[in-house]
Amino acid sequence: MRILIANDDGFLAPGIAALVRACEGLGEIDVVAPEQNASGTSNALSLNRPLNVFVANGEPVQGFRVVNGTPSDCVHVALTGLLPHRPDLVLSGINNGANMGDDTLYSGTVAAAMEGFLFGIRSIAFSQVDKGWKNLDAAAQAARAIVEQVLAGGMPAGPWLLNVNIPNRPDAAALPRQITRLGRRHASQPVVRQTNPRGEPIYWIGPAGDARDAGEGTDFHATAQGRVSITPLQVDLTDHASLARWGVLA
Repeated sequence: MRILIANDDGFLAPGIAALVRACEGLGEIDVVAPEQNASGTSNALSLNRPLNVFVANGEPVQGFRVVNGTPSDCVHVALTGLLPHRPDLVLSGINNGANMGDDTLYSGTVAAAMEGFLFGIRSIAFSQVDKGWKNLDAAAQAARAIVEQVLAGGMPAGPWLLNVNIPNRPDAAALPRQITRLGRRHASQPVVRQTNPRGEPIYWIGPAGDARDAGEGTDFHATAQGRVSITPLQVDLTDHASLARWGVLA
């Protein structure tokens, strides 16, 4: 069993080190991660410049391959020439904060896993619900339990893409799991306007909005109830229900 692990918080982030430790003994592990924090980069690929790759030294990142690009770059490069073999499973995370609802469209964590899925490989994105890495080791054990079950068989025929969000609790590995759908957020809060030292206006993207659809069955609801949320994702963005209505344009 060969496992590729990536993330979007960067190769020095505690989350990826915890996930690597948790997966030890499950197979041959390769780590390919961004040099810098690349949160919010979604599925971006670096097409206008070459990418550098170096091997990190020192604990806990000994042997990690590091790419000066996006999470999708990391997995793409790994699968198209960097690795001498094709992995059986792509894992991404553990992210510092939730990737639920609309956030999955922006998430570099989900994008890294999605890149594996696009190449026909079973892929899972792992995130902690709250920022700050509290109870990270417990979340890593919850992730390992899911990976162990996947490797044991009995899963739907692949490839598939799962988005997992784990509450920041010391008993995370023992929490019940729920198969969920994505909820929805309100629109983001307004930008934060500031002035740089030269007197020029600068803008920070505002905080994410509150959950708008957090009803039963959503990822927001499951994690709020103390469950691990597992959401199967697809890449097809086609609005199949409206295809017939748009026939007037044909």
